[in-house]
Amino acid sequence: MTANTAADVPAGFERHFRQSPLTDPWEPLYSKRTEKAVIIGLRLARPHTNGRGLIHGGLIAALADNAMGHSCAHQMGGVSSLVTIGLAVDFIGTAQVGQWLAVETDVIRTGSTICFAQSLIRADDVIIARANATFRVAPKKAGVIPGRA
Repeated sequence: MTANTAADVPAGFERHFRQSPLTDPWEPLYSKRTEKAVIIGLRLARPHTNGRGLIHGGLIAALADNAMGHSCAHQMGGVSSLVTIGLAVDFIGTAQVGQWLAVETDVIRTGSTICFAQSLIRADDVIIARANATFRVAPKKAGVIPGRA
């Protein structure tokens, strides 16, 4: 785990409001809520790399999925649960330890049963990947994620 100082984190970002066992090793994660989206960011460190020392594609895919899902939920007022039913990521560049990674999402459409979103993933403001996802929308149930046993 890497300790970040306030100077390492761009203005407007705060510690991410939601943690999970998957993302625990990648902490600290940050997020910034806008009117239309939740942007997720982090300062890249060694735990985020693959065997060649470059940022791992799995990290990018997981954070894009996370940012797009949170952005859909944000636009829907947080009253629904979302389950990813489709995710595609195109890797068009790479990133290295020390760079600021940000996942910026556009929600394309929300509906009563489905939500579509796309995102651009940037390392120090250079696009390194793009992603799109489709989510199934279901009413929130205490402690249960629809479609999961």
